[in-house]
Amino acid sequence: MSQHPDFSSRSAAAGVDTLFSHRWSPRAFKKIAIPIETIESIFDAARWAPSCFNEQPWLFVTSSNDKDFDTFLGLLNESNQVWAKNAGLICFIFSKKTFAHNGNDNNKAKFDCGAAWMSLTLQANMHQLHTHGIGGIDYANVYTTLNISPKDYDIICGFALGEIDLPNTLPDELSAKEFPSGRNPLDSVWQAGIR
Repeated sequence: MSQHPDFSSRSAAAGVDTLFSHRWSPRAFKKIAIPIETIESIFDAARWAPSCFNEQPWLFVTSSNDKDFDTFLGLLNESNQVWAKNAGLICFIFSKKTFAHNGNDNNKAKFDCGAAWMSLTLQANMHQLHTHGIGGIDYANVYTTLNISPKDYDIICGFALGEIDLPNTLPDELSAKEFPSGRNPLDSVWQAGIR
């Protein structure tokens, strides 16, 4: 069985690069060490994302070795630990609540963090690696364990990063869902002009 997913059911408009249509969020990861140069390029890609007032409000905190990988893994819900344990690294995304230049609330920060997340995900794909966002985390303990101030930052989510593996490496109930999902039709998310 190929480790490359079947994207034949995904139909993108003419001219859309497969970088976008072949992005997906697998759960089957192969336990490998990711070279530090690769990790740096992935997170540097996030650095170039656009943001309101060029604030760059994102903060990515990642596991760095086998010892703290288990600590990061323990901050995920048990159902996510089952598959994320084989990722190369686990990361948490934080959003700075206020603007540095005036101290006002930054209500665009989470939007900007989403742009940075997509940038790093596409860069990871260019290294033949994948990401999977994780909402099921221990929110309170993420702050205390990683020593991040909830007064200054919002925790957005976690994610796993790694090399894809075969679906049959997962428990049966997860393996059955291990394929690229479809998308809503374009006209359901894009409107030209006033209705």
